[in-house]
Amino acid sequence: MKPTHYLAVDLGASSGRVFLGTLEGDVMHMEALHRFETPLLERDGHLYWDAEALVREVEQGLRRGLDAAPDLRSVAVDSWAVDYVPLDRDGQPLRRPYAYRDRRTDGLMQDAFRTMPAAELFAHTGIQFLPFNTLYQVLADRRDTPDLHRRTACHLTIADYLNHRLGGRPVIEVSMASTTQLMDVHTRTWSEAVFRAFGLDPGAWPSIVPSGTPTGHVTAAPHVAVLAACSHDTACAVAAVPAGEGPGWAYISCGTWSLLGVERQVPLLGEAARTAGFTNEAGLDGTIRFLKNLTGLWALQECAREWGTVDWEALEREARAAAPPAFLIDLEDPRFLPRGGMEARLAGYLREHGQPVPGTRAGWTRLILESIAAGYRRTLDDLERLTGQPIDTIHLVGGGARNHLLCALTAHACGRTVVAGREEATALGNLLIQARTLGDLPPGLTLRDVARRSSDLHVFHPTEQTV
Repeated sequence: MKPTHYLAVDLGASSGRVFLGTLEGDVMHMEALHRFETPLLERDGHLYWDAEALVREVEQGLRRGLDAAPDLRSVAVDSWAVDYVPLDRDGQPLRRPYAYRDRRTDGLMQDAFRTMPAAELFAHTGIQFLPFNTLYQVLADRRDTPDLHRRTACHLTIADYLNHRLGGRPVIEVSMASTTQLMDVHTRTWSEAVFRAFGLDPGAWPSIVPSGTPTGHVTAAPHVAVLAACSHDTACAVAAVPAGEGPGWAYISCGTWSLLGVERQVPLLGEAARTAGFTNEAGLDGTIRFLKNLTGLWALQECAREWGTVDWEALEREARAAAPPAFLIDLEDPRFLPRGGMEARLAGYLREHGQPVPGTRAGWTRLILESIAAGYRRTLDDLERLTGQPIDTIHLVGGGARNHLLCALTAHACGRTVVAGREEATALGNLLIQARTLGDLPPGLTLRDVARRSSDLHVFHPTEQTV
């Protein structure tokens, strides 16, 4: 079969990447064409994403893709969830999109529960309660900028906005729509009950489309299709988990955030799931990603930003040699959510608990990684209890997969075999969904079959010496 080419634009909260995918037989080869920092702006006490800078970076990646593969078949963008661009009736942005770590939504989630109790909201949407969910951001718009809110004719989430700017029609792909806390988990349409309760206009939200929907063609290259693969980055990563058939495995997609869960056919909407902080997000092919959002490498990334230049490989080696901490930090404490001053906040937490403060970068790194692994263990215990499904293997993908110390600590803490997959699992899933949508996967092979053949896997056993 002749090799075929696709372009994945994978946007994370800290960095963006553009990959050229080449499907050759039953293997998807990947080449990074463009990397850039995700442009975050601080203006007047608020945090924004520079959407126009993102557009320019995506367009540069597209040009490089066309130079490398003039016969490029398609392009799709995936990104983090919940944030959005408000557009006017002419399709023009009314403002920059706020970043989810902006503090404008503080307190709004609790206020919202007076309109619709948490249990009822969870029954409609199945979504975990996070203070920056799209619902609360929209309520903040209505409170703070009522004129802009009235003039908003269309809300587009970040990946779907960029697909639209490339040439696709304005839609929101279902995996992304599910994270807004505005979608009905049963019907996969906008929730009439939620919109009615909060007095929101459903006409200001575009159609929800299934994963893998063609939405148009690139304006600058009409032979290239624009696809809504899975617009939510975690959905792409889970689609590329190199697991076999059947239950018994969980996934961790680890980057700035960690998403730990299982794939199911039906949502879990009971009180136990709600109070444990789990969420039911839409996945590929009608599946449910039953998972919990946890802090991933955020605390370490923020410390590294404060430290300046960091050699990550050397830091991992030094952390491996550092003494294991006697006390671990609960990284889900809300104090660690904001940007800035991370090391000071971590130190404050330790002092509050009468614990010593690490004196080296290696000590901080070891403490953070062990704390992440302990959080995985607690969540895995809850996951098994809620689903009644024993887990024997954890597939860890994303940026955390290249940190073998984290993988080994996770295997040890959880008492499970950890299979570290591709760091670029999100982009791989994006590319494979494109290939399948266009009918290019070899007959008889599933998307995960090709994912396994396209991944260099590393296995960590809980009984092995970790350090």
